[in-house]
Amino acid sequence: MKRTMHIDRLGIISKILLIGFIFSILSPLVVIVVWSLAGRWAWPHLLPENFSLRGMQELFGGYSGAMETLFFSIGLSLVVALLAVIIGTMTARALVFYDFYGKRVIDLSTFLPIIIPGTVFAMGINVIFIEMGLSDSVAGVIVAHLICSLPYAIKIMTDITQAFGRKLEEQAAVLGASFRQTMAFITLPSLLPGLIASGCMAYIVSFSQYFLTLIIGGGTVMTFSVKMVPYLQSGDRTLASAYSLVFVCSTLLVFIIFEKTIKNFTGTKAGITSPNYLLNIYPSGGQDLGINLGQSIRSY
Repeated sequence: MKRTMHIDRLGIISKILLIGFIFSILSPLVVIVVWSLAGRWAWPHLLPENFSLRGMQELFGGYSGAMETLFFSIGLSLVVALLAVIIGTMTARALVFYDFYGKRVIDLSTFLPIIIPGTVFAMGINVIFIEMGLSDSVAGVIVAHLICSLPYAIKIMTDITQAFGRKLEEQAAVLGASFRQTMAFITLPSLLPGLIASGCMAYIVSFSQYFLTLIIGGGTVMTFSVKMVPYLQSGDRTLASAYSLVFVCSTLLVFIIFEKTIKNFTGTKAGITSPNYLLNIYPSGGQDLGINLGQSIRSY
């Protein structure tokens, strides 16, 4: 009886915490939406005194160049995310599956962009980029964003690569599968959650960079964050909220498209040959699994 009451109390506390967590996420978004449409909203009024489309006209009117900057930033961040996923996956496989001299040092050095303070990192890398001719250029901004994004991508892909292992890849190789077939049927479908997570993380790190972009780009490379921050600092909450709303919505939209694209790319090749599906049918991972996998590969 006491145990049941204790469990019920824990359930009630968990629900309260969940509701509080959801409220803490949604309430700022609601405020941003209302502020972006507010003409005047003075304290202590709970609702705006009047509404205005000034913020939306500023964004979509065409004279501010906000949409051109937004699309440029999305493209730049997608390039960074793609490079981070590719390099992060290759680095993770090297760190997990191979032993080589200096492996521990390389593993620790991947986290230096996170450990080093942002200001110190930006100033140091800017000096190097000036000597290399990458300062005040789009290429330099991409490289700088990539350096900041890689630690997250490498960490995510290292964890999922360790969990996945090489057993199914080795079985596919024994059955005569080529490298391309193994990647298409085994590796990519199994690494899909990590690919999505690392890509999204790299994208948001790149898309939200302000100080690093300002230092490396020198004010000539204009991203959406660089364009948005002055409005946040000016005290014009209508324009700041409008920019923030577009920032959030565009990020969510890109995440959805990114996830659907990866799932379509790997899902058409995975089908019933997905290793998780096969392991559910053949939990022993023995001869039946090998026969089924071999038939799938030969039919490819």
